[in-house]
Amino acid sequence: MMIYSLIQARGGSKGMPKKNLKLLGGYPLIAYSIAVSKLCKSIKRTLVSTDSSEIAEVAKHYGAEVPFLRPLEFAQDKSTDLEVFSHAVKWLEKNEGLLPDLLIQLRPTTPLRDKEEIERAIQTIQTNSKATSLRSAHKVDQPPQKMFRTDSVGFWTGFFPDDTRPEYYNLPRQTFPDAYCPNGYVDIVKTDFIKNNPNRLYGPQAIAFVTPFVNEISFSEDLEYAEHILKQRPNEVYEYLSKNFPKET
Repeated sequence: MMIYSLIQARGGSKGMPKKNLKLLGGYPLIAYSIAVSKLCKSIKRTLVSTDSSEIAEVAKHYGAEVPFLRPLEFAQDKSTDLEVFSHAVKWLEKNEGLLPDLLIQLRPTTPLRDKEEIERAIQTIQTNSKATSLRSAHKVDQPPQKMFRTDSVGFWTGFFPDDTRPEYYNLPRQTFPDAYCPNGYVDIVKTDFIKNNPNRLYGPQAIAFVTPFVNEISFSEDLEYAEHILKQRPNEVYEYLSKNFPKET
C-alpha cells in the first residue's frame, strides 16, 4: 500500500500571523509535522500544500517535498480540508499519473506527536476494509450537553433544546455519553474515496481513533504551553530535529 503524508500550511493565518512558522523549541511548527512523517517508516513521501513561497522553502529545508503551490482560491480563511485534498489528488494524478492509497493529514498546529501513534493509526485503517477514513480525537472532561450558549436576549441556554429533561445541563456528566474532541493528531483519507465522492472527505465510516490529549496551537498562549510541555517531556520528534538541524532564533 502506497502512503503519503499531506501537510497543509497556508500563509495567511490571521489569529496568529505566520503561525506555521512560529518557533517551538527553536524549530518552526511545520518542522515537527515534517519530522514525524519522516520518522514513520510506513510513509513513503512527505508532501506540503501551501500557498506561501516562504513556507515552501522552510518545508524543503526540513526535508519535505513541495511539488506545487496551492492556488489562492484554496487558501482562504474559509477554505476546507476537502478543497485542499481534492486539489492535491487532482494534481498528483495529472502530473505524476500515480496516486497513493492513503493520505495522512498532519497539521502543523499539533506539533507534539508520537510516531508510534501515527503508525498505529495507519495499521488500524489498513486492517479495516469497510472504513472510509480515520479521524483522531481525545476524550474531553465535559460533554456538550453540559455546555451553554446565549439566547437572543442574553440568557444562558443549552445546545439541545429537544432534550425534554428539565435543566438537563445540570445533570451529572456521567449521565451523558463520553465525548471526544477532534485534535489534528492524525487524520487519514483514502484517495479513491475522494475521487469517487467529490463532495466528501471522510465519508460515513470514519474510524474513531482515540489519542492521548494533545495541545493544539491557535494562540500565543498555546505556544507558551507547548514550550512548557516540551521542556518537561522532550520527545523523539524534537530529538530528531535537534540532531539534524541547527536551532533557529
